[in-house]
Amino acid sequence: MTETLTASPLTDFSHCHEGIVARLNTFAALPELMEAATRARQIAQETLAFFRTAVFDHHKDEEKDLFPAVLAHATPGAERLAVQGMVDTLIAEHRHIEALWLALEPQLEKVAKGADVNFNSAATHELVNRYRAHARFEEERLLPLAQTILGRQSADLAELGLALHTRHVVTAARRGLRGS
Repeated sequence: MTETLTASPLTDFSHCHEGIVARLNTFAALPELMEAATRARQIAQETLAFFRTAVFDHHKDEEKDLFPAVLAHATPGAERLAVQGMVDTLIAEHRHIEALWLALEPQLEKVAKGADVNFNSAATHELVNRYRAHARFEEERLLPLAQTILGRQSADLAELGLALHTRHVVTAARRGLRGS
């Protein structure tokens, strides 16, 4: 009977150590998780700044300068109809991408501040995948056609370049930046 009494307290100490070690093993993961949390905040901050400036400005540049220039110089008929179809599709995609962004933006602001967020990963993937497809369509279809259309007269490309440069300089000045 004395063996049972002395074995039990030792077993309790052993089980206690198992619990402590298990908790310490969990704790050991904290530095790596903190690095990931810090990186998540940085990505959120950078993405907020980038989207608010570069992406929305890019859409404005296309809609205000590129699309109208290509439409204005497209040959009437099939070429102009093809350009109009592309432009209509791309503008609709801009609005859809912007709506996706606006839904995600409040969550990103919280992440940027280090708050706990139930982040919408499905919406994030949809935004990224839609933008990739959008950019690929522009790169493969619209921009080569725009090069052909605007390249017929080098003055058309120069005029587009000047309009974009001027807008970028003005935008940068409003933001307190230098250069274009």
